Amino acid sequence: METPKTAEFAHIGKSVIIKGELSGSEDLYVDGQVEGSIELSGNRLVIGPHGQVKANVNAKAVIVQGKLDGNIRTTERAELTKSAMVAGDIVTQRVAIEEGAYFKGKVDIQRESAKTDGPKATSTLSPAAGASSASAGAGSVSATKTEAK
Repeated sequence: METPKTAEFAHIGKSVIIKGELSGSEDLYVDGQVEGSIELSGNRLVIGPHGQVKANVNAKAVIVQGKLDGNIRTTERAELTKSAMVAGDIVTQRVAIEEGAYFKGKVDIQRESAKTDGPKATSTLSPAAGASSASAGAGSVSATKTEAK
């Protein structure tokens, strides 16, 4: 998923501060501050490089370039770019974490089908990870796989 052109998205600018529940039925680009919750079930959310979000997010896809304190739940994909700072858990089908991104939380990869039985992979990254791979040299990364019964 590429970083979108902002003309295709509803836009919350750098000087805008929103507190409360934010929901909508179109894609959203946030470069300001949001505190509360964001519900974009069938749409994409991009938190721009100046964005500061303190909210739990539910969307089809999420790209974080700025700062997010809260959990991410997507039906398709979550992406943390190298400038991202995320503290919270991620539940998604696909995840991408660029080298240099800061992430503290758990990643729960869901199967594409809605089945609740079968194996499920869960990864836990240490707070000092600061990168998407153990070869990054900053901190450590550990992954565990659990079997759902």
